[in-house]
Amino acid sequence: MTASSLLRIVEVDPHDVAAFDAWHAVYLAAETHGLAGLASPWQLEELRVAAQSNGQRGWSASYSGHLADDPTGPPVCVGWVRTPLQDNLDRAEIGVHTHPDHRRRGHGRAMLAHVERIARERGRTVLYAEATWPEAGGAAGEGQPGPEFARATGFHLALGDVKRELRLPVDPAVLDELAAEAAPHHTAYTLRSWVGPVPEELLESWARLNASLMTEAPTGDLHVEPESADPALVREAEETAARQGRTKLNTVALDAAGEVVAYTDLATTVHEPDRAYQWGTLVRRADRGHRLGLAVKVANLRLLQEIRPGVERLITYNAEVNAPMVAVNERLGFRPVARLGEFQRRLGPAGADVG
Repeated sequence: MTASSLLRIVEVDPHDVAAFDAWHAVYLAAETHGLAGLASPWQLEELRVAAQSNGQRGWSASYSGHLADDPTGPPVCVGWVRTPLQDNLDRAEIGVHTHPDHRRRGHGRAMLAHVERIARERGRTVLYAEATWPEAGGAAGEGQPGPEFARATGFHLALGDVKRELRLPVDPAVLDELAAEAAPHHTAYTLRSWVGPVPEELLESWARLNASLMTEAPTGDLHVEPESADPALVREAEETAARQGRTKLNTVALDAAGEVVAYTDLATTVHEPDRAYQWGTLVRRADRGHRLGLAVKVANLRLLQEIRPGVERLITYNAEVNAPMVAVNERLGFRPVARLGEFQRRLGPAGADVG
């Protein structure tokens, strides 16, 4: 527990139903404020499972900030911190969410100071945070609460992303046309789709390719390294997703040796049956130029429309500078609806952060 003149901060036990529900209520109010239905917050039970699932990949903790003069009342500001355990060992991912009714009173700064202290105690020197804002707010998010708070507290915008949405279903004739266009370019490869966990015979090459996504995709000024390619971590993530009520749909391209050289995956969730979320898409560097990105995305979209006809919207995020993937998504019909900024701050000695 820490205390300031205005805020009393306590760690939240993710197994305490009432305490975590109250934590999520503040998170949800902050995440959706000002986005007029365009937000994509994590749902309560998804985050509850994530908070209860410290494992081999990472450690995390959540915190609630209560008014010092009403310590048993509902939280007014919440935060969290996650530190990877297998890779990126200098990095801490953090979040600070102040209820819209309690902003501009110093609560966010108090919570930020708290999660920063936790990150320092865990030996981390790079803080990473995200902020979302309406698409009309522009690439820098000037005047938007999240980006302005980040900049005011020493973070800089390291990578700008655009949130895009695809209304479903896509006309099958459009998918047929795109698949036919790509097919002559990838005759040396085999496409394979499935629902759920990665088949055992593909696990090692899937893990290798998936682990490189963090650095093979545009990184801007982000300080990141490839993730661990341990297949056990893939299985751990799959188990967590299943407990969260998520179902993964996957398509890969295989070379002649049966290695995964391109993949795309998306997830549906029981908590939002009308939405699906595009996760990663990547083509191995040596196998680019064969329209594999387009091919696997078309095949996976077909699979989604076949087995989840009730899904009406597919959500994806692309770095603004990722022209090849943006072009693929635009051909499929994705349109920009919001923005997401990836912010970073390097920590020097206490009181001497370097931006």
